[in-house]
Amino acid sequence: MKKNEVPQDESKLEKANIREMYYAVDENGEYTTELSTGWDPKTIALDNAIKQIEERVAAAKEKVLKNESSPLEYYMELNKMDLPILASYVGMWKWRVKRHFKPSVFKKLTNKTLQKYAEVFDVSVEDLQHIKD
Repeated sequence: MKKNEVPQDESKLEKANIREMYYAVDENGEYTTELSTGWDPKTIALDNAIKQIEERVAAAKEKVLKNESSPLEYYMELNKMDLPILASYVGMWKWRVKRHFKPSVFKKLTNKTLQKYAEVFDVSVEDLQHIKD
């Protein structure tokens, strides 16, 4: 792509005063870098991904409020994690973390275990135990 063809579409990156770097060919045929404010297809893809994440967070919160899952699932989704990542952060097996998603098991966790989760999610143990409507 030529330097003058680098997309400069409106995006959320532009509103945050963030620019992306692209490689382009200048007037002499040399590769150079050019900053872009955004590109519509990429903006649409990012918006769709963010919407999907928000839906997963809302669904996890609903499960917690219905007592179908523990707050760990909500915080995991809120922090854009999956089970393997969360398990690695707290230093436990995946099956063990998944077991902690059961409300009956979660209620029996020790303060030490709750503290591990709270540190990973950067919340207090109190906030970890109680999701607000």
